[in-house]
Amino acid sequence: PGEPGSMTVTWTTWVPAPSEVQFGLQLSGPLRFRAQGTSSVFVDGGVLRRKLYMHRVTLRGLLPGAQYVYRCGSAQGWSRRFRFRALKNGARWSPRLAVFGDLGADNPKALPRLRRDVQQGMYDAILHVGDFAYNMDQNNARVGDRFMRLIEPVAASLPYMTCPGNHEERYNFSNYKARFSMPGDNEGLWYSWNLGPAHIISFSTEVYFFLHYGRHLVERQFRWLESDLQKANKNRAARPWIITMGHRPMYCSNLDLDDCTQHESKVRRGLPGKLYGLEDLFYKYGVDLQLWAHEHSYERLWPIYNYQVFNGSQKSPYTNPRGPVHIITGSAGCEERLTPFAPFPRPWSALRVKEYGYTRLHILNGTHVHIQQVSDDQDGKIVDDVWVVRPLHGRMMYL
Repeated sequence: PGEPGSMTVTWTTWVPAPSEVQFGLQLSGPLRFRAQGTSSVFVDGGVLRRKLYMHRVTLRGLLPGAQYVYRCGSAQGWSRRFRFRALKNGARWSPRLAVFGDLGADNPKALPRLRRDVQQGMYDAILHVGDFAYNMDQNNARVGDRFMRLIEPVAASLPYMTCPGNHEERYNFSNYKARFSMPGDNEGLWYSWNLGPAHIISFSTEVYFFLHYGRHLVERQFRWLESDLQKANKNRAARPWIITMGHRPMYCSNLDLDDCTQHESKVRRGLPGKLYGLEDLFYKYGVDLQLWAHEHSYERLWPIYNYQVFNGSQKSPYTNPRGPVHIITGSAGCEERLTPFAPFPRPWSALRVKEYGYTRLHILNGTHVHIQQVSDDQDGKIVDDVWVVRPLHGRMMYL
């Protein structure tokens, strides 16, 4: 939920029931602590108007870094026991993240390896950069139920942080809003949180595309982003890295008709009249790393602003880069398969991988971030490995 020493557990029942989590530090035996929460009725927009009861319970006062065992439910029935490790507090530790988007209930190629990674304790959190299940609303939201069961071994074991993608759009993103519990009070459409030396901002690229849900959302999100970035910049001494995650990228070199293959991407330039474009905003406030998905492939860009490459130096392009670094990681696996690349890469494209996989992001400290791409097609081989090094984080550092 974005507050230190806390974790929110979310689950679904098909009938009304109380919402309780029992938890403790012992691996076996009775669970000493109890936390109560609330449930809300979710009515799916499909023809059956299926009713689901969404339960949310926040556990507070957790010991930083301690492992907890928990189960959720009520006297009407309990889940099996799960384990998670509470996040460490403060900025002086090294979070490890798995990052990906576009994971479907059919063909979820990366999931078995991700499960093994998570069981081995390799990550502190997951960033799922939009597009779930394909689609959660289908078959009267039963595909959503199946997807949540599929990711449960991962999502019940560590914070599963999300942003909305285009496949969540049906019924005004209602399945997304109901099933995921994110910080803040914007139903998970945009929010930010601190993790070790990083400030992570999640936002919706989709407000630019589904304007019938309200053009005002574009402005509201933009104003919120600007205010959040101003605060994050003032806090650079404590949390030097600013990282964003949004579904549709500003740049890509895939062979399709998506927004990022056009010269004026809506996310990058904004609505007609250059209203609320995000590239200038993110550049102005010195966003270090921008994580995207949507394209079913992996692409790493050179540091970039306005189609210009801004490498730190010829020898060390990612040491003190003069523009943000973009990573597109949408190859976790879905029934739409992988997206091909245009035959000739653009000058700003550093590496392109058309293989199933996901990204590992290790925020080592305030100056070093390690990015690796895992190929599922090559049995877990690391097919990209790069360090972003920034000894001096200044406010608005690219200006």
